[in-house]
Amino acid sequence: MQGSARNIAVFGAGYIGLVTAACFAHLGHRVTVRDIQSERIRLLQAGDVPIYEPGLGELLAENKELLTFTLDAAEAVNDAHIAYICVDTPPTASGDADLSRVWSVIDSLRGAAHLTAVVVKSTVPVGTGARVRTALDAAGLSHVGYASNPEFTAEGRAVADFLHPDRLVIGTDDPATAQLLRDLHAGIDGPVQTMDVASAEMVKLASNALLATKITFINEIATVCEATGADVTRVADAVGLDHRLGRHFLNAGLGYGGSCFPKDSRALRAMASNSGYSFQLLNAVIEVNDLQPRRAVQRLKAELGTLRDKHIALLGMTFKAGTDDMREAPSTVLASRLLAEGATLTCWDPMARPAHTQPWSQAERRNTVTEALTGADAAIIVTEWPELLDTDWETAQHLMRTAVLFDGRNLLDPDAMAHAGYTCLAVGRATRRPTR
Repeated sequence: MQGSARNIAVFGAGYIGLVTAACFAHLGHRVTVRDIQSERIRLLQAGDVPIYEPGLGELLAENKELLTFTLDAAEAVNDAHIAYICVDTPPTASGDADLSRVWSVIDSLRGAAHLTAVVVKSTVPVGTGARVRTALDAAGLSHVGYASNPEFTAEGRAVADFLHPDRLVIGTDDPATAQLLRDLHAGIDGPVQTMDVASAEMVKLASNALLATKITFINEIATVCEATGADVTRVADAVGLDHRLGRHFLNAGLGYGGSCFPKDSRALRAMASNSGYSFQLLNAVIEVNDLQPRRAVQRLKAELGTLRDKHIALLGMTFKAGTDDMREAPSTVLASRLLAEGATLTCWDPMARPAHTQPWSQAERRNTVTEALTGADAAIIVTEWPELLDTDWETAQHLMRTAVLFDGRNLLDPDAMAHAGYTCLAVGRATRRPTR
């Protein structure tokens, strides 16, 4: 890509910004990454990766000659042709997206008349692009193209999703900017969808809301299965064979988490409410999801009689396997509720980096699964880490005070667990009692 290589400034060195930067460097572009967190930039400059994402460290190392990391916005944009905005947009108290970091980047671009385009990859409310366009025009950058280029990468496979996407969405009213983004992504294996800015902004929100709805639906079916004796995993397998529906995101569990589904669902609901529309389906999705981990605590309480002075082991802390991300993780709600009920906690996770705040300051971290289980009255599988499949559960049950397991991810065979001596509770499945 020697002739078409560009200089790109990426604002934000989080999960999206770092993957974006590493993949663009992999495609042959020169990338400068700017972030406001000095420790994060220090680590990156030293060759360390501040987040865990499979394949990201290798990609950054392989393309280090094309990557620069800085705290200085002016340095980032100095020689850039394109500025990519990949900062976070956390929810406010009202549920609206906090765009303060986006606007901070826009302000830092004043005077950067050499830019060809500004691209927003951050998830923003519909209508943000129009406001950004107005701000760029007011800053004397009316000649600079603008585009919405939402990301659809899943943590744990973000590099593969970037390089082999289901679709590349480009939202812009400028044909030249649309072509520029196509050229930037030359070598990417995936279809391109070009549309207006507002539609591109909505695609991201609608996609995440639909996936959240699918997860919530199967969790509601799981509750009905528990009441009727059906097995939600068998139901989901058969339903998923229908080509109109598919099996993806039909795994009953403790609810969705992470940085996207909870935040984006609330943001879409808030955006609808601000327009005078009550998004009733999305209201139900959010309510059911918030209830899911609490239902698990109640089922465990019913099994044990009380949770006061019970030792509970949480197996997994991150919102899903393959990441170190603790944002909106069901484990945080579980831990908080268990502590409120008077339980004591041990926890295990191979990647989690929880803050030393409530509830994690009251939970004892263990280095192995068996250490976490030792002396426990019950355990909850929170995250579907593969290490749990390799655990010697038959031996582990002798380390527990009471061999009660709540499989919050339907990861293990409940009949096999019962044969190993466990009382096995699971989401959407009948409780199995020890068979020996």
